[in-house]
Amino acid sequence: MSRTSDNPRRASRGTVLLALPVAVLLALVPGTAAAYPNPGTVTGATVVHDPTMIRTPTGQYLLYATGGGLTHRTSGNRTAFAAGADAFRTKPGWWSQYGTEAWAPDISYHGGRYLMYYAVSTFGSNRSAIGLATSTTGLPGSWSDRGTVHTSTTSSDHNAIDPNLFVDDDGKWWLSFGSWWTGIKLIRLDPSTGKQLASDTVRRSIASRPTGTKAVEAPTIVKRGGHYYLFASYDTCCAGAGSTYKVKVGRATSVTGPYHDKNGVAMTNNGGTPVLESHGRYIGPGGQSILADSDGDLIVYHYYDGQDNGTPRLGINLLNWSSGWPVAY
Repeated sequence: MSRTSDNPRRASRGTVLLALPVAVLLALVPGTAAAYPNPGTVTGATVVHDPTMIRTPTGQYLLYATGGGLTHRTSGNRTAFAAGADAFRTKPGWWSQYGTEAWAPDISYHGGRYLMYYAVSTFGSNRSAIGLATSTTGLPGSWSDRGTVHTSTTSSDHNAIDPNLFVDDDGKWWLSFGSWWTGIKLIRLDPSTGKQLASDTVRRSIASRPTGTKAVEAPTIVKRGGHYYLFASYDTCCAGAGSTYKVKVGRATSVTGPYHDKNGVAMTNNGGTPVLESHGRYIGPGGQSILADSDGDLIVYHYYDGQDNGTPRLGINLLNWSSGWPVAY
């Protein structure tokens, strides 16, 4: 998966999480409140939406998120987070064609530089664009605008937001994205530019909800143990304590799918195995990203605090893969 440094180094876990015995993990049955862990302890500047996090070669954690722009956080131990400036000092001029704010960043590190894909749109509209910026440091104010990667219009059957870069073992680059409408899409990118590959312009469908609500968005793809796993956020985001957001997953033997859940239901037909759902004060977890850290995979997400007027908060948990399916703990 692409949200990890090319040169990872071990960093302190701080007090984020305590590992559970595998037997306990496997006893948890998704679909009940007891199946879902509370978020690990985080402190400081933790009010975020749609977080994406990377560990730098020096062991620092850089986090970007939706919040009045592309807001920045940093941590030395994955527990205490400090606020920083917005990613961009000046908004790129092309944004005005699609909206005034950027959403849902995706940060990764390849070939000696940081890449950040993000969306520009207005809430509920599919007149949207996915942009790309690059940086040698990943720090606010250092990002260079590389323009648009993919766009959609009000006549499109999809929505060009919530991008996620996946780099496969064979060196091919893929970008998943999408929100509502006809669901999650996948396009191939040119590694030399980070833009869509000219020789392959196919837009593939990898998850959708053809009946009932169209609410599936925020894809994240990782490869573990010979399978490709597609995480996505389902149902209603951004309604505070009234949110019904949740994270589900399916897997495939090819990055292009088809993806099926644990029961064999296709993700293009309302499928998805639960990973995180609301429980107790932790409402509407979603907007997730996955970080391959030194002590295991992390799922990084936001939730709404039911004991603090539905304030959006940063959530971090580890994932256990021993069953062949990701289990948060």
